[in-house]
Amino acid sequence: MSEVQLQIVNKVALITLNRPQALNALSHGMVLQLYAMLQEVQAAPAIRAVVLRGSGAKAFCAGGDVIAIAQSVKDGSALHRDFFIDEYRLDLCIHTFSKPVVAFMHGIVMGGGMGLAQGASLRLVASNVRIAMPETRIGLIPDVGASYFFSKLPEPLARYLALTATTIGAQDAIYAQLADARSKVDDPEALPALLEAIDWSSGINVSDADQLRAALSMDDPATKIESAMLAKQWPTIFEHFQPWASLTELVHRLTTDGSPWALATLESLRSHSPLMLALTCESLKRGRHLPLKDCFKMEFGFIQQALSCGEFTEGVRALLVDKDRKPNWTVPRIEDLTPSVIEHAIRLADERSRSVTL
Repeated sequence: MSEVQLQIVNKVALITLNRPQALNALSHGMVLQLYAMLQEVQAAPAIRAVVLRGSGAKAFCAGGDVIAIAQSVKDGSALHRDFFIDEYRLDLCIHTFSKPVVAFMHGIVMGGGMGLAQGASLRLVASNVRIAMPETRIGLIPDVGASYFFSKLPEPLARYLALTATTIGAQDAIYAQLADARSKVDDPEALPALLEAIDWSSGINVSDADQLRAALSMDDPATKIESAMLAKQWPTIFEHFQPWASLTELVHRLTTDGSPWALATLESLRSHSPLMLALTCESLKRGRHLPLKDCFKMEFGFIQQALSCGEFTEGVRALLVDKDRKPNWTVPRIEDLTPSVIEHAIRLADERSRSVTL
C-alpha cells in the first residue's frame, strides 16, 4: 500500500501520510510522492483545496526518517543531501500553493511534520496534538523553515521553543501562533464526512478558505489562549530567553533563578548539542530578516554542516539507535563554546548553503 494516499472528497484533495508504524515519518519516497501529488492537484481546476492528514491516531507526522539519513551519511550516499533539498522544495510548494491547504495536526507533530503544517493556509489542531521542534536533541538545528515561522513569534518565545525542544499541546500551539484553530474532530478518519458536507454552491461571496475553516474548525473556550501553559510561563520566558543573552548567560540566569521550571529547562538544554544550540541562535537571528526561500537555503547549509561534522550521526546514535542517551558532542558543554568555534561552523555552513538551488 502506498505511503502517501490521495482521494478526492467533494472537490477537496484529501492527502494521507500512510506510514503509521513509523508515526508517519517522512521517507524520501514520501517527500517525492507528496510533491508530485501537489503538482497534479494544483493543475486540476475541479479541485478547490487540499487537506493533509496522518494515518492512525498517534501522529500527523513525527518528522523525517532520521535513522535512514544518518546511515546515508555513514555510507556516503546522496540521500542525506537529496532528502533535504526535496523536502525544502515540498515545503516551499505548500507555502506558495495557489489553493487553500489545510493541515490537520493530531497526535505527534514534529520536525518535518511541522514543515508540512506551517506552510498551510489553515493549521488545525486536535485535542491530542503534541508539537515540538526537537532537532537540537539529535545534533541538528530546527529546520523545515523554523527560522521563518518562528520569526513570527516574539523573540524570547521563539528562542525558548527552538532551544529547549519543549513539547506543546493545542492551547499552547494557538497561543504561540503555530496553529490557527481547534479542529471540530480529533479523529482524522472523521474528516471525509466534514468535507462531504461542504456546499460549495452556497459560498458565492465566501472564499474557499473561509468555507473550509467554517466546516472544519471550532471555537472552543477550552483552547482560549488564556488557558495556555505558555501564557502562564511567558513572564519567565521573556526574562530569560532574550535574544541578546548568550547561551552562557542563559545558563547563568537559569542557574541563578533556581526554580523548578528553570532547573528543568537547564537540564533539558544541557542534554542537547551545544554547537547546534549556538547555530540555532544564529539561524533564528537571521530568519527575522530573510524571505522564506533564503531561510530554507540558510537552514540547508547549517544542516549539512551538522551532518558533515558528525554531530547529527552521534545524536541519532545516542537517542535513537543505541539509546544510551550519552552523546559525545563535538563541544561537550555550553560553557566550552568559543566564538572561534561558532564562527568556523557558521562559515562552513554558509559555504554549503551557497551550493544549493531550491
